[in-house]
Amino acid sequence: MVGGYVGKILRVNLTKQKASIHEISKEWMVKYIGGEGFAARILYTEVPKGTDPLSPNNKLIIMTGPLTGTLAPSSGRYLVAFKSPLTGIWGVGHIGGHWGPELKFAGFDGIIIEGRAEKPVYLWIHDGDVEFRDAGHIWGKLVPETENIIREETDPEAKVLSIGPAGEKLVKISTIISECSRAGGRGGAGAVMGSKNLKAIAVRGTGGIDVAYPDKFYDIVKEMHEKIRQNPVTGQALPKYGTAVLVNIINQHGIFPTRNFQTGVFPGADKISGETLAEKYLVMRRACAFCPIGCGRFTVVPSGPYTVITEGPEYETIWALGASCGVDNLEAIAKANYLCNIYGLETISTGATIATAMEAFERGYITTKETDGTELRFGNADAMIAMVERIAKREGIGDLLAEGSKVFAEKVSHPEISMNVKGLELPAYDPRGVKGHGLAYATSNRGGCHLRAYMISPEILGIPKKLDRFKENEEKIEMVKYLQDLFAAINSLVLCIFTVFALEPKDYASMLSSATGIEFTDKEFIRVGERIYNLQRLFLVREGITSKDDRLPARLEKEPMPEGPAKGHIVPIERMLPKYYRIRGWDEDGKPTKEKLEELELVSL
Repeated sequence: MVGGYVGKILRVNLTKQKASIHEISKEWMVKYIGGEGFAARILYTEVPKGTDPLSPNNKLIIMTGPLTGTLAPSSGRYLVAFKSPLTGIWGVGHIGGHWGPELKFAGFDGIIIEGRAEKPVYLWIHDGDVEFRDAGHIWGKLVPETENIIREETDPEAKVLSIGPAGEKLVKISTIISECSRAGGRGGAGAVMGSKNLKAIAVRGTGGIDVAYPDKFYDIVKEMHEKIRQNPVTGQALPKYGTAVLVNIINQHGIFPTRNFQTGVFPGADKISGETLAEKYLVMRRACAFCPIGCGRFTVVPSGPYTVITEGPEYETIWALGASCGVDNLEAIAKANYLCNIYGLETISTGATIATAMEAFERGYITTKETDGTELRFGNADAMIAMVERIAKREGIGDLLAEGSKVFAEKVSHPEISMNVKGLELPAYDPRGVKGHGLAYATSNRGGCHLRAYMISPEILGIPKKLDRFKENEEKIEMVKYLQDLFAAINSLVLCIFTVFALEPKDYASMLSSATGIEFTDKEFIRVGERIYNLQRLFLVREGITSKDDRLPARLEKEPMPEGPAKGHIVPIERMLPKYYRIRGWDEDGKPTKEKLEELELVSL
């Protein structure tokens, strides 16, 4: 028997309001593992070239992995994959909490959602049964109220993922939310779900998950939990301060993007740091299912104009709604974060898009005429918060900002002020001071993303080895490829990527082998990741991506960092790409060669 998997994928056709079940083949388990591997294979083979991302022909794929819901550390995660309406390419988001394990307990490893419902609906999945339920009465409601109503109508213990008004209005930087604050789906997952008239999916299961070798698996995962607890990052820094522990660290290295990447040093960093968050606003920690790290924060702003009770804010959110917008008021950032959660907005792209608009305002590309009287300047916290709501509601200038920073910048005739790669806004690290991270941005399969290969780990933290952050040598380029392949494999398990600070490839391979009964060595595990990364690249190539798209914003390639420890540096992408393509086995235009596809058993696709 193969353990870890339920062995079933649910296919939901919203147009016909019919559901069917597909068995998962052992061949897929061996070649793609689960998670991103399964999702990439399905998206590539079932979504034709040129498909409109907001049409019924796009698919919304929700997938777990063979370790989801087991005792493996940080195995409470799942993912959503889709063709992105923001970028037109591979879109994916990983979500924590408890929804993913509940789906497996209910009898499914994943869901393929296709078509479009005639009227708003939500899905109720419970112990193998599927119901299509009317959602007319909750269409337009905020995320918390949506979850509460659905639990009242289904089961008090049901886990709910849903979209807010932003997804309903097809905001291209909207996301999917579960448990009121667990977000996933950069690139417009919320809009894809909204385009299908699907408000929510509720799941409840009472089943279990069998593993192939229970005693062996238990011994291995017990050791893995201990390794995570003993690691200084996963056992100390993240539990104590959450992801916001990075604010001061990244700022001290001069790579904390400030005022839309105009500099890498933010004077108000300490005011919005994890240390300040813990000292003034932290109420309690929160962990996802089966997670020994517990990086989640519950915070309270008890009084004043920004009074709020919310989860987070996380590092990326603090940056996007803070330093990127020139805002050093942590209470205002917490309020904006809360608004993003209840409306269903993705915080990185929301903050980055607002920052783009702020730069446009300060340079005179837009005026108070376009902003309905709002002084949209860097540092104006109230203006930042106002823009969050306008984007979610598509009101005034928010209607244009809802299309993302790239479209906005092009509309005001200054595309150079949008800090994006392939249409996806860059996150919270200025690559001029971490050259490998710049290459990882440029070659990420979903656009401007830090989680395809987290080069901050070797370039700043020294994990798995210390690399000089200002060099662009072959060793660093090989590390980018290695981490991209490793992360693709981990994202197919599906485990939290934070585990990579403490665990090695052999650890993941041993957990996978003992859970499934299918033997994987560490090299075989990484090879699966390479196969998945190349399959995702094939999807991009099919949609028209070439080497000219593997670039960074001109500001980062041509304008030296103006101050701080990274002063004078740029990212020499033109010198790095040919070496990266050679190491990857891709041609000079960034396309996997026939030889590479044969090696990875992808030629038939």
